[in-house]
Amino acid sequence: MSFLRALVGAVRSARHAPRLAAGLTPDDDVLLDAPDGRLAPALVAAALGDPEPAAKLLATTRDAAEWEDRDRYVRRLATFAYSRGEWLDRWQEAAPRDPDALLVATQLAVGRAWESPARAERLRELDPLLRTVTEESGRDPVPWRLALDHARGAHAGHAVFERLWEQALLRSPHHYGCHVAALKYLSAQWYGSHRAAFDFAEQAADDAAPDSLVRALPVRAAYEGLRPLPCSGREGAVPAAGPAGPAVAVDGERIDRAADRGLALSAAFAAGDPWPAEVRNLLAYVLVERGRWEEALAEFGRTGPYATSFPWAVGGHDPLRRFLATRDRVRAELARRTPLWGRAGGIPGRSGPRGH
Repeated sequence: MSFLRALVGAVRSARHAPRLAAGLTPDDDVLLDAPDGRLAPALVAAALGDPEPAAKLLATTRDAAEWEDRDRYVRRLATFAYSRGEWLDRWQEAAPRDPDALLVATQLAVGRAWESPARAERLRELDPLLRTVTEESGRDPVPWRLALDHARGAHAGHAVFERLWEQALLRSPHHYGCHVAALKYLSAQWYGSHRAAFDFAEQAADDAAPDSLVRALPVRAAYEGLRPLPCSGREGAVPAAGPAGPAVAVDGERIDRAADRGLALSAAFAAGDPWPAEVRNLLAYVLVERGRWEEALAEFGRTGPYATSFPWAVGGHDPLRRFLATRDRVRAELARRTPLWGRAGGIPGRSGPRGH
């Protein structure tokens, strides 16, 4: 019987899988961490050793209070400077007190410290630099997001975290990057619990504007809840259905509610919009983990050509290859569950832990 089931599944996959690729961007056209139209010229210029476009871009985001864009650009520029930093050195030499150059340099320094085996010690050595960028931040929340990331890795206590979080909120009550940094600190992976992370994420999502990415914060809490913890084994663990391996103790219904909220937010943006790309990639990941194959396929369709390193690079994976492989797996799983003479993608309801 097991051989017959496998044979029927293979026939169903062969019949239906090609149809399920119809709404997906072809593999060769998928882009990993593609920069937007404002960042791309700055990266091209930086590759040629010219920091001026990057300086103008970050100055514009600071003056216009475009905090979400500013946070993304700072991260991407620091990532670029990790292996090609001559342009950043030139920028700092020409303008040693430029707050934007200092912010990118601090992001780079914190990123490098995080990679060190002596992470906490290396991060603590950066305390004076973090104090400088936060003291000179004005109304900019991005230095405080960086300070929250720094505090987590440096093993700062809850009193320090709460002080930093209060300062971040004073500058931007609904800044997505700061909320993600706080959520990580409160997760069971670090200094909190699954319940604390979900409580924080759900409250923040309830308070956010309808089109704010903070509305998807519970999806991030779900992701943290699905990550394996050392010596987990607590009662009530949700079995993972996807590539991340064994899951930890967390409420499966709460994860599904978070995914539902993420789907509602994703539907508010046009398919292929680069702005919510990371949220959509993360949502697809969580849907796969929960075995919600049809919704996962639809979400992969909404991502369009925009794959993001997070969450696919976690664990040392090749992110683009893992994105494409997971997308293929979703098609295969959905095809295998479609009756031989049924229409692929037409199954009502959900599959997986909530209905398979």
